[in-house]
Amino acid sequence: MEEEVYVAYLGPVASYTHQAALDSFTEPRFTLRPKTSIEDVFAAVADGSASRGVVPFENSSNGSVVFTFDLFANLSGKYGDIVVVNEAYVRVNHCVVGHPAAAPPSTGGDWSHITKLYSHPQAWGQCKQFLGAHFKHAEKQDVSSTSRGAALVAANPADTHTAAISSALAAKENGLAVLALNIQDSSENTTRFLVIRRASETASLDMRTFVDEPVEWDMYKTLVSFTVAQHGAPGALADCLAVFKKHKITLTSINSRPSGEGSWHYVFFVEFKGRKRAPNQGGPVNEALQDLGAVAKDWRWLGSFEDAAKYAK
Repeated sequence: MEEEVYVAYLGPVASYTHQAALDSFTEPRFTLRPKTSIEDVFAAVADGSASRGVVPFENSSNGSVVFTFDLFANLSGKYGDIVVVNEAYVRVNHCVVGHPAAAPPSTGGDWSHITKLYSHPQAWGQCKQFLGAHFKHAEKQDVSSTSRGAALVAANPADTHTAAISSALAAKENGLAVLALNIQDSSENTTRFLVIRRASETASLDMRTFVDEPVEWDMYKTLVSFTVAQHGAPGALADCLAVFKKHKITLTSINSRPSGEGSWHYVFFVEFKGRKRAPNQGGPVNEALQDLGAVAKDWRWLGSFEDAAKYAK
């Protein structure tokens, strides 16, 4: 019999991260365990209580999830062994969910009776048009996930003045009604999730593994972080980015977060096409990372993984 494998994800049950975990780990041996925060997921993977973790990384409408970037920055020194091994994409369809009695009295959608909304901060940014048109008057309360917002509404069945921005699945799980469907600004609204593990652990559990030969570089992505040696010096960041151009590597994104070293000092995150290989195997990514080490103050490989955009629903 196969050994049971634990996967931590940002909960609670019925969150979009839960959906990403369900899509990524389909075999019966995988047991999915919800966690309260993104850091709880990192901590479970770091201490070995979970073999894998699933965390949100960015949204096509509202940009990066800074909490995840901050944990990869590893300011606490706890997560230096965490790397990315896979990614997953989930189409995000936000709804207004609440008790049936909280439904607007007419098709026209008078929402004046809803005075408080719960949701994750990312959801506010993804539903600006609907919220601006119907909920300018309502208090907006941030919670750890959209499904947590649904759970808080469900916990008080007598309250018909409170609702949540969440998914239809979260409404079903919490016994709530869907009061308005698909309120997100973009019909293509999609969130990207990362699957993480300890770098020191075998990669045998990964959803899709790759072999050394042959390599189609455009099928893979690599994520690295780095800091510059002389922060604020002319060309310091440009020198680091130039190594990727030198080796004809296509950058797909660049982000920055406070480095913790001082005010206005940053750690930069760069994602690009291609993957790191074993040290003795060469290749453009290995060569670029070697050159990066010569111009950056420090750098860290955060994982190479198959580009899962082609699997996106």
